[in-house]
Amino acid sequence: MSFSKIKKIPTNVLVGLFCFLFLIVSFSGGYFIGESQAARKIVPIGEARVTGQGSVSAALAKDIDFKNFWDIWNLSKEKFYKQPVSDKDLYYGALKGLVSGLHDPYSVYFDPEEAKKFNEDLSESFVGIGAQIGIKDERLTVIAPLDDSPATKAGLQSGDWIVTIDGTETSGMSVEEAVSKIRGEDGTSVTLQVSRKGLDVLKEIKIIRQKITVDSVKWKIEDGNIMTISISTFNGDTSSLFSNAVQEALSKNVKGIILDLRGDPGGLLTAAVDVASAWVGYDPVVSEKGKSVGNTFNGVTAPRLSGIPTVVLVDGGSASASEIVSGALQDYAYAKLVGVKTFGKGSVQDYQDLPDGSAIKITTAEWFTPKGRNINKTGIEPDVNVVFDAEAYKKNQHDNQKQTARDVLLGTYKPAVATTSAANKK
Repeated sequence: MSFSKIKKIPTNVLVGLFCFLFLIVSFSGGYFIGESQAARKIVPIGEARVTGQGSVSAALAKDIDFKNFWDIWNLSKEKFYKQPVSDKDLYYGALKGLVSGLHDPYSVYFDPEEAKKFNEDLSESFVGIGAQIGIKDERLTVIAPLDDSPATKAGLQSGDWIVTIDGTETSGMSVEEAVSKIRGEDGTSVTLQVSRKGLDVLKEIKIIRQKITVDSVKWKIEDGNIMTISISTFNGDTSSLFSNAVQEALSKNVKGIILDLRGDPGGLLTAAVDVASAWVGYDPVVSEKGKSVGNTFNGVTAPRLSGIPTVVLVDGGSASASEIVSGALQDYAYAKLVGVKTFGKGSVQDYQDLPDGSAIKITTAEWFTPKGRNINKTGIEPDVNVVFDAEAYKKNQHDNQKQTARDVLLGTYKPAVATTSAANKK
């Protein structure tokens, strides 16, 4: 996932969205989350006028009666069979429901504990199963398991639909809630039931959690003086590691580069721009377009790899930042794309830390390639479509997609010729 992280708000500031509910609660029941603070809007919500009866501005009064909110609040506290009911839990639950009303799987409110866990996602290490998940076709889907991770060793595959997590159905579950259920203590297990193309019944996969440490970039020079640069995710160490790979490519005068973005679920926008800049230079890499947003992000370094023949490997697990890079290189014809269509996660999230330790992540725009192609829900089509041959790889470690990439670089690639049956010949 690609998102731009906003600096933490000073303690004398509250986000307008939370101020809205804060005012309602404070006028009605004296429940405060902080001292009197100025409001800051992060999402346009209109002006709210609040009284002891919970009335709101005339713009909302036609459709919304906040008396219902307090009726439900009070009934929950009075009727629920487990007492006492926590005001804080109800409050955080109300905020979660508020953001879920956007009907966007990537717009989420995090309570303080969830916010802490979410911030670990882009770190170089965490305890989990080593797989990136997302929402596709309204289903909790495995975008990509990391190489040599517990998820990969247990048999989890890109494209798997996670139906249950330890017996809990995932229908309607957010990505963040699913992540919190999948992660746990080192050495403990989580059991997933998955549905997969070609399976008639659900497959149960038990995975032992462990500390996952990831070097996001790996590279090696192979036969023909061709360098393969594999990026597993775009995180805090990507730019520096990729720069090291570029230096070696230049010092060894490589004849071609295979940029392997298969199974790369994305990450930081800044890292994606840094990587693309090696070919694009200072030209536009990606643009974002939203209700009130229209920004273009240009490359930030000289095009050090310009002129070196390049092929980018992509698949259904290539998402977000991976699609930004592959889309830019394809638009400028700096590289051919080999593999299958990418995931299609091309939306932009702003992430905002809040004073009480909670946070909010809201989709503000969509990503577009330099030529204006919308990435979100569409994905990037490869120039050469090649489906990965899993059976061949299991038998003799033959990677047919990578071999095709080498053939494209060496000029020996020959597209398969469609055959016509004798019955259809005239």
